[in-house]
This record gives sequence, structure tokens and C-alpha cells, in this order.
Amino acid sequence: MKFHLIGIGGAGMSVVADLLLAQGHSVHGSDRADSQNVRRLRDAGAVVAVGHAQENMDDDAIVVVSSAIKPENPELHIARARGQKIMHRSQALAFAAQNKDFVAVAGAHGKTSTTGMLAVALAELGLDPSRAIGGSLAGGLSGGYLGSGQILVAEADESDQSFLNYAPRVALVLNIEADHLDHYGTLEKFEQAFVDFSQRIVPGGLLVCCADNDGSRALAEQAVQAGARVWTYGRTECSIGQAHALLRDPDADADPDADAQCARIVFGAQNYELKMAVPGEHMLLNAVGAWLVGVELGISGQDMARALQAFRGTGRRFELRGEQRGIKVIDDYAHHPTEVEATLRTAKSLFSGKVRVLFQPHLYSRTKNFAQRFAQALSLADDVVVTSVYAAREVPSDGVEGDAITAFLPTADYIPDRIQAAHEIARRAEPGDAILTVGAGDVTELGAVILEELEKNS
Repeated sequence: MKFHLIGIGGAGMSVVADLLLAQGHSVHGSDRADSQNVRRLRDAGAVVAVGHAQENMDDDAIVVVSSAIKPENPELHIARARGQKIMHRSQALAFAAQNKDFVAVAGAHGKTSTTGMLAVALAELGLDPSRAIGGSLAGGLSGGYLGSGQILVAEADESDQSFLNYAPRVALVLNIEADHLDHYGTLEKFEQAFVDFSQRIVPGGLLVCCADNDGSRALAEQAVQAGARVWTYGRTECSIGQAHALLRDPDADADPDADAQCARIVFGAQNYELKMAVPGEHMLLNAVGAWLVGVELGISGQDMARALQAFRGTGRRFELRGEQRGIKVIDDYAHHPTEVEATLRTAKSLFSGKVRVLFQPHLYSRTKNFAQRFAQALSLADDVVVTSVYAAREVPSDGVEGDAITAFLPTADYIPDRIQAAHEIARRAEPGDAILTVGAGDVTELGAVILEELEKNS
């Protein structure tokens, strides 16, 4: 079959392209600019045009779009005029996942890392799973891969309700917190989308929920009342579902491991040692959810706990970009206040020097809705510079910019020009400090700018 993917270089769309290519389909596409993903897909056999134009379109292709593609896009416009078949990205992923045991990872944050954990652990156990992850894995592995095994693990994107196109065998819900209100309008509608998602689980399937998160716990309660199979996990006891995995500190007599953070999972009458090679308390908690998915898939608890240690992280999730003059530069995708807080708590636990943050807000609507919460999260850092909003799919909003956040955090500086902001945060740093570039936009490109400035001033 022939597919044309508009915006093929995007994180989610490139994964679909990877899967379709691996299945032997003809993949064409376009994107507004050249990128690493575009180049990689070309090398894999895709035909990709830079820029959107009607002449890029073959009239016999199935057109795949995401919610970010505007109706006036010339390729989408001509496809509709011709009556070509048009699929949402999530529908194309569901197509690529046919006849697989579909494991969907959902939540307001933590999806990419947790989906990566599952994919790596299952691969470590020799199951060769397929994966659809909106980011690369450590070691430069693509987020999209068609394996020979029966399992496909995928991020379930709630931002536009597209996760309602899936029918998973197992659904893992990490958390439910207000986000994407530009699409949903209210928290109640956002929460209802997760209820609808849970009802998409195939008969006999399983819903796994984090009981430590209020939204996810409430979903578990509703699902149990509706007669669904539900397992929960968390740091505290919970009796909502049919089973609960408890995250505990390691046993007192456990062997210490300097290269891992250690804990144990209590499940029924059994204890399982959990070691994670990635930092952060939130990573341990997410790993317990991933562990429960593995158990549901028939893997022994001991084997699943061991396999999770093979996970080394995903691109843009607390990713070390380099070091100059004893100053580490780390990039992180956090773009929700809870994510920012988790990232900064991790940084504060790892570094003895000052934690300095260059934060780029993502979306005007999110900045407006959560300005005060962003300020509270960023206050954990020792030094904060906020730059201008990364618009992504939105148009500029009157009166909303990065200074909406610094208005609630007087110790932070607002520097609209992102290059100037990068130079400034670098000039302040001293040996032993860590500089974090944080956000879902092109702030990721500023790590190189900061390292160059650090080297220049060495």
C-alpha cells in the first residue's frame, strides 16, 4: 500500500512511518523543514519532500495526518478535493498494530519513558516487541520498530483524544492531571476522555492505574464499578482493584548498587528487587506500572524486574548533552508543571552545585493556564531563565508570553531571545553546576549553544 504522511518528521508521525516501512509499504511524506528524523526516514526508504505543496501528493496514496495539520494545508486540501482516503496518525498506528497484543501507555506525563522501559525490558527477555514511542531510545534507537514478536507497546496520546482509536489488551494509566485544555475546555472533559479510553480495552483485558495519583485512582474506582479488571500500584496500600503492587525501599540487607537506584516491589506475598539505571523517584514509580504490565503478559515477576534494569533512558529525558569546565549540560522534554518539578527534584538530588534552568514554555494556552504552577515548579532551581513561548500548533496569544511565569517568580529572568538566554545562563555557571534546558520545543537546540559559550569562557 502507498501512504503519504504530512508532517512525517514529527515525533509521533515518524514512528508510524517506521512501522509502515518495516511492513513493506510505500511511504512518502513531507515536512516543513529538514531534520534528523527526515534524513533517517529517507535512509530507510521513504520519499520525503521539504515543504508542503500539492505536487508532493500522489493521487493513489492514503493520506496520514495528525491534529497539528491545519485544514488549509495544501496537501490535505488537494487530498480532500480528490476524495482520497485520510487517516489520523493514531488510526495508521492501529492499522500497523493489527494482530498484535497492543499495550498502550497513557497519562498526562511519563508516557515516553515508561513505554521505552516496557519495550527495552521485553526485548531484553527475547520477546522482540514492536514499539511506537514518541522519542528515541538511549543509544540512538528509533522510537518506531516492527518486531517479530506478538507484542506492540505504544504511547497513547490524549492531547486530541486520538487514543480513543486504540483497542489495547493492556492499558497503563500513569496519571491524569489537567492539560490540553485548549482542546478539551474543562478538566471534566479531559478526565472523561480517560474513562472512554479505559472502555476501549478489549474484553478480558487489563487496566493498570497508579493509585498515588488522584486522577488515575479515580479512574480505577470507576472502572472497577463498571466491572473491569483493574490492577493498581503505588507507594501506599490500595484495595481498589483485584491486585496491587507496592513500591517500597530496598531491604536492609540488600546489596547496594552505586550504578542504580534500588527499591523493591511487594506483590501478594512476594518481594521483588527493583534496580533502575535511570535517576528519579518518578522513574521508580513508573517502572512498577511497567512491571505489572509484564506480569500480565505472562512474565515472571523476577524476570521482569531484572529486565527493567536494561532501560537506559530515552532521548530528551534527562539527557546529558555534554560537559565543559566541570559544568554538565542536560536536556529534558518536561513541559507540564509536574514534569518540571520531577526533573528538578532529580537534578537537585544528583548535583552538589547549583541547578540552573533555561525553560521554554510550550504552547500559549498551557502557559496561560499553568503560569503560577510553572513558577512553583521552577522555584526548586537555584537559577532560572525563561525564554519566549514555543508556539507549536498555536498562533500567538495577546498578552501571553514567558513573562507570565516570571511574574510569579521574581527571582527568575525573562529573556525573550532564546540564543541570548542561552548565553546568559552559561555565563552565570560555575564548576560543579548543572544547566538544564527544559521544554518540548526547540530549546533542545540550545545545549550546543551553552556548551560553546562555556568553552569560549574557559
